[in-house]
Amino acid sequence: MAPLSSNVPSKLADYYILPLSLPSLPSFQIEATHYLYLRPHEARIPSPTTPRSLFLVNVPFDSTAIHLKSLFSRCLGLPSGRIEEVRFIGTRREVLHGSNEEQARFALVSQVQDGKKNNKRKSGPAKESIEDTEGTRLPETWDRQILHSGSNAVVVFVDRASMEAVVKAAKRAKKDGEKIVWGKGLEAQLPSLGPERYLNHHKLRYPDKSLLLETVNNYMTVYADQEAARARKLARQRQVRDEEGFVTVTRGGRTGPARQQEAQEKLEKQTERQKGLEDFYRFQSREKRKERAGELIRKFEQDREKVRRMRERRGRFKPE
Repeated sequence: MAPLSSNVPSKLADYYILPLSLPSLPSFQIEATHYLYLRPHEARIPSPTTPRSLFLVNVPFDSTAIHLKSLFSRCLGLPSGRIEEVRFIGTRREVLHGSNEEQARFALVSQVQDGKKNNKRKSGPAKESIEDTEGTRLPETWDRQILHSGSNAVVVFVDRASMEAVVKAAKRAKKDGEKIVWGKGLEAQLPSLGPERYLNHHKLRYPDKSLLLETVNNYMTVYADQEAARARKLARQRQVRDEEGFVTVTRGGRTGPARQQEAQEKLEKQTERQKGLEDFYRFQSREKRKERAGELIRKFEQDREKVRRMRERRGRFKPE
């Protein structure tokens, strides 16, 4: 935030500057000027929506999708219904309506721009979380999201012409010195900030027990379905051979875990099939001959010991 000045340029690097007037608050009785920077989106990993997207920098901390839609429609003259979605980069509960591939791409771009990218970039679509399924997420404890200062956002329009019209309107508003009041007329459409926000938070921390039970049951149902689908996928992989005739080794072995009774039955069947194959290999015959020779030697030693003891007892016998 800064006071309005006529010396502020209309463009900085590739960004167009749009001054916003922040209304006074009970705790701060002075109006302030907030500068919003915008430009056509240039993603590092382009997507089909990139050409018709607008990248915003330094959005106000209380920004919502309603705020931005009102800014572009009421203040900049964009017809209603021309905004497809609004994405706030780096938020935990960002609402995405695109495909899974689009969500994975946007999440990766968010990590890169936030400086949180790993050294080893993982390829392929992101793994879908159970919390992404409807009805499995725990109730929210905040009625409204608050952004970090200087946050970024991406606004996706229905076509490129709408995005270009917003850029032209922003340039014209800055040139004419038009006063754009942030959040004007939206007080009744959004939850209040200040003490009311924390009172609502205290109430939302204790949701209804039936709602919690339903959420947990939905979560466990989805989890069980995913585990069953994963087990079926692994079972199919164990039966599929590649071009060279090898079978993919997966966790759990070829047959997977089994009950004790089933394992005992399989062992008996395996023993039955191996009957008659004891002397199939040469080393097996050699080992059997060694075992028989050792058994004969052991019996011979036992018999010799018996004879020695008998002779000792016979020698001690003295008839009268």
